[in-house]
Amino acid sequence: MDDRHLENIIGNLLRAGVLLAAVIVFAGGVLYLFQHHTEKASYHTFEIEGADVTTLAGIARSAAHLQSEGLIQFGLLLLIATPVARVAMAVAGFYLERDHLYVGVSLIVLAVLVFSLLRAT
Repeated sequence: MDDRHLENIIGNLLRAGVLLAAVIVFAGGVLYLFQHHTEKASYHTFEIEGADVTTLAGIARSAAHLQSEGLIQFGLLLLIATPVARVAMAVAGFYLERDHLYVGVSLIVLAVLVFSLLRAT
């Protein structure tokens, strides 16, 4: 595997991830508007969402049942996961190229990303 081939794979991964996330968020938004178009918005109270859209398991379950809030959250999670997948793909590509320095650097970046995502919850 050469650098150009790796760049093409990573570019396609980023395009596919962002496009898929956009389609899912858009579909969830359209579904949300279709389901809630008659509701009147209340800006006087703040309501905290339940576990169905604030935990990974709840988001997956909600999206699997085609609930609009779950689809939107799932699309956003996919958007967040796209650059993480890009770094993971870079690790694999650099490993196949036998470029050990960049494998190490990419692994450090991947560890920082994963750690920050896990600590954010």
